[in-house]
Formats: sequence, C-alpha cells, structure tokens
Amino acid sequence: MQTVLIIEDEKDLAELVSFNLEKEGYRTIAAPDGISGLDEAQRQVPDLILLDLMLPGMMGTEVCKILKKSEKTAKIPVIMLTARGEEIDRVVGFEVGADDYVVKPFSTRELLLRIKAVLRRSLPDEPSGKTMSIGPIAIDPDRHTVAVAGEEIVLTTTEFKLLLNLAERLGRVQSRDLLLKNVWGYNYVGDTRTVDTHITRLRTKLGPAGDLIRTVRGFGYKMEEP
Repeated sequence: MQTVLIIEDEKDLAELVSFNLEKEGYRTIAAPDGISGLDEAQRQVPDLILLDLMLPGMMGTEVCKILKKSEKTAKIPVIMLTARGEEIDRVVGFEVGADDYVVKPFSTRELLLRIKAVLRRSLPDEPSGKTMSIGPIAIDPDRHTVAVAGEEIVLTTTEFKLLLNLAERLGRVQSRDLLLKNVWGYNYVGDTRTVDTHITRLRTKLGPAGDLIRTVRGFGYKMEEP
C-alpha cells in the first residue's frame, strides 16, 4: 500500500482528497501546515506528497526546498496543489523541485491520474546491470543514481527520468511534446515551459557537464557526447 502525505490547511479539502485516495487503495497522512508536514515526511517517508502552495507560517515552496535538500526526503515526488495557476507560479514550483502542479479547483479523476503518473515514474526500471557513461556523467538506471566526475548528485525522480530519456536517445533530438509524454508518463495537461524549467534545473545540478544537453531552437533538446 502506497502512502500519500497531504500537506493542506483547508481541512475539508484535505479530508475529501484523503477519502478519495483511500477509496483507491492508498494510505494517507494529513498535515495542516508546513512544519508538521516536514515532521511527518521525515518520520514516515511517504511515497508521494501533495503540497499546498499557500500554507500558514511557511509557504509550500519553502517546504519543497527543505524536502529536496534532505537526503531522507529528496527523492519523494511532490505534487503542488494551489489556487494560483499563473505561469510564474508553476515555474517557481518546478524550480524548487515539484514534480507536478495541479490548480484548484481540480477534479478527483484528474488528481488521481496525476498521482498515478508521478508514482509510476518513481518505480524502479527493470534491472539492466550496466551503468551508462556520457563524458563525465555516469548514470546507474538500477540504483537511480547519477554521478558527475565521480561525485554523486541528487536529482528528483522527474529530473532523473528526463536525463535518462535523453541519454538513452543520445544524439537524437527530442521534441518538448515527446519529452512530456515519455517522461511525465501521460498526455500532460500543461505547457512546454515545464520541460524548459526542468532542463534548466538539470543543467544546473550537472554543472559544466550540463552543456552536454543541447537546445535545438524551436523544437526541443538532445544529449551529445563531449
């Protein structure tokens, strides 16, 4: 049974989401604010976190930053829930490490689809028994780890899947729409800025090795050998 932590200050909404998730077979934990949400995340290490952006005391973006900096919680996928749907809010959410973004009001069906897709991305792939090396970048698909020049770096589940997708298609251009489908796992309801934001974060984490991910203007991205 997979566990979902709901960090949401609207009690009625938290209870409604919890009820529907439990009907689908999930175990749920609820926290009414960022501080208690961080405590629950550290204590129980859920499979996924639903995180409200507008929380009392500490904004959801700050909560997400702290989650992604902790070794214990860095790889837990996060879906942000918010009434604010402007592009800048989505971009900021992705920049701090969120894996997806759902705007209130949302349908239960849409939320469940998003949760299933994000959890699917976090499942380990079939063991391949080999590490991929591209220049200074070493990718271990079995352990879901990435190292640059021998130093391991922490990536979110989505960032890892994005890097692996580009690496497996080395030298081939991937359109933004195709990346949304292959990495996000379904016909993502959103704009292609999502891909651009994740590519920017991925390049930053890879450091100079991030230059191996090339932008193909007006189309998408590809990864090349140095």
